[in-house]
Amino acid sequence: MSNPKFKILYVDDDKDMLDSLKIVLEANNYEVKTAMTAEEGIKVFKREKPNVVIVDLMMEEVDSGTNFVKNLRLIDSSTPVYMLSSVGDKLNAEIAYSDLGLSGIFQKPLEPKKLLTTLKLKLF
Repeated sequence: MSNPKFKILYVDDDKDMLDSLKIVLEANNYEVKTAMTAEEGIKVFKREKPNVVIVDLMMEEVDSGTNFVKNLRLIDSSTPVYMLSSVGDKLNAEIAYSDLGLSGIFQKPLEPKKLLTTLKLKLF
């Protein structure tokens, strides 16, 4: 019997980022579902019920990442959500990420080892 895979939803409008992170995660035995818009991300979340969500802060609109998280929290308040940001710690000065119910923020460019370590600690 094989180990069940954890399912991750990754929402980002940058196809290169989606593809590269998906390769890293799948190579480490995660099942990855992707969406390129916040609206699509909500639909995929409802359909797939992932164990973890990773979302880019700045997508098609400036606030779409934070709005996605706010809408997601109306549906589900317990799934861990991590935000990707190129603004790093400046994000917390503008938005208290704990107020959004985020489990954490990853700085772009993303370090795969840091992400994998965090996921392992959160899921296992």
